Amino acid sequence: MPTAVKRRWRPVVILRRLLICAITGIALMALLSMHVNDGINTATEADKLPVYHDAGRDKLHSGVNLMDEFVPPHPLKVPLTTHKLSKMGGENGAFNSEKLWKPPPNRGYVPCTRPSSTYTTPPESRGYLLVNANGGLNQMAAGICDMVAIARILNATLVVPALDKHSLWKDSSKFSDVFDENHFINSLANDIKIIKKLPEEVPKSALISMYFRSWSSVEYYEQEIATLWDKYQVIRAKKTDSRLANNNLPPDIQKLRCRACYEALRFAPHVEAMGKYLVDRMRSYGRYIALHLRFEKDVLAFSGCTHDLSEEEAQELKTIRENTTWWKVKDIDPIEQRTKGYCPLTPKEVGIFLKALGFPSSTSIYIAAGAVYGGDSRLSDLQTRFPTLINKEKLASPQQLAPFINHASQLAALDYIVSVESDIFIPTYSGNMARAVEGRRRFFGHRITISPDRKALVQLFDEIEKGTIKEDQNLSIRIYEIHRRRRGSPRRRKGPASGTKGADRFRSEDTFYSNPLPDCLCLRESARANSSSRSTL
Repeated sequence: MPTAVKRRWRPVVILRRLLICAITGIALMALLSMHVNDGINTATEADKLPVYHDAGRDKLHSGVNLMDEFVPPHPLKVPLTTHKLSKMGGENGAFNSEKLWKPPPNRGYVPCTRPSSTYTTPPESRGYLLVNANGGLNQMAAGICDMVAIARILNATLVVPALDKHSLWKDSSKFSDVFDENHFINSLANDIKIIKKLPEEVPKSALISMYFRSWSSVEYYEQEIATLWDKYQVIRAKKTDSRLANNNLPPDIQKLRCRACYEALRFAPHVEAMGKYLVDRMRSYGRYIALHLRFEKDVLAFSGCTHDLSEEEAQELKTIRENTTWWKVKDIDPIEQRTKGYCPLTPKEVGIFLKALGFPSSTSIYIAAGAVYGGDSRLSDLQTRFPTLINKEKLASPQQLAPFINHASQLAALDYIVSVESDIFIPTYSGNMARAVEGRRRFFGHRITISPDRKALVQLFDEIEKGTIKEDQNLSIRIYEIHRRRRGSPRRRKGPASGTKGADRFRSEDTFYSNPLPDCLCLRESARANSSSRSTL
């Protein structure tokens, strides 16, 4: 080839070689990038938590619609790397221990119990409502507040209720021994008339005793019970528990229930004074958890729960249940009860739960309960994990507690006060006290109430027993994920579970006094404006 032609083609050859090198380089970089990304993606997938899409939860985050504090449908089983867990902080890697003590946002909700403009002073009384409260302290308190509302519906004069003296506790306390009687009467003067005793001149023939129907509407009292005034001067309610519906009542009746519960019904001065003393003594230990540990003989006998008990103990509880005539259900499968989450957590399980959440072993814990079944030995596992376990007997001398001994309602009132004033309240069973304390803490600012998901926790505890999982950082994050929306933040009261009928429908609801939202809590105007502006974005 002539030299002139070679010179003419040389730039083309060089350009072709450059293009080949560039293409080869790009291909090598792409291969390398795919290899690196595969490694990164493998690690990241192991770190990811499953995301549960829930329409209700999405509404909660909108800041306008308040639904439930949701629980994931199953305990999380995704392995988490140490790096991912350490970012959460906390003693066990669950989350920073300081965050445990931070109250949930109350989203601007404040108490609103003032009656409407159409609400009038008490009309002329048609007769007397005589009341026999039944159950323990908190069941009686809820029933008394319902009877205040029922007296208003019936245009009745309420006689100060008689407290239960015949139940398991055999407490001889009168109303004035537990509650501030004069404050109760005076606080409700604009709602109903209350007298301390039935007038002696009222003949016995003018009295009818009856059981009001459970979970009843206003119409039931207006259309059925009120007709009895034509024949009788006195209507005596033999029981007070759950005699008024939780929902679908007139707003003024619901607000009256709240005024009765949160303003009128307060403890007698000597009970309040001792309760304040116990709270101050607990405060000397710093921040504290009030643990409502319902591992008590009567609760275990009633619920049929025998996990972690000996055969002799299980038989003793069965005998108690069979011999207690007013407990209707006698044949109970303890394994099924526990699997469904119907049993109180054992002290050992509570220790695992609190440690997994990230509470340090130095945490002060007030035990709000009666005698633990099995004695102090049954507390050993919990005490090993959390040595600072305290009860009222350790905070006050025998002489100070002497006036309260043998008075179960007054002793329960002391536990109630210390629990309400605690930094964190944790009930291990959903009984009357747990619901009453939770409701008051919601009403006065949504203080932290951690509600253990017993059904989900039992699965984890059983896996620990089998040795298939360990008490480690993975357990901590799984328990945290289950409970991060169970800390007492504002939500509407739950209605009945779908598919339930009759009494089971009402039993599946949140009780009125466990959550006063929406009836007795309202948004501040500033919070309402902020919510409205957010909803339009």
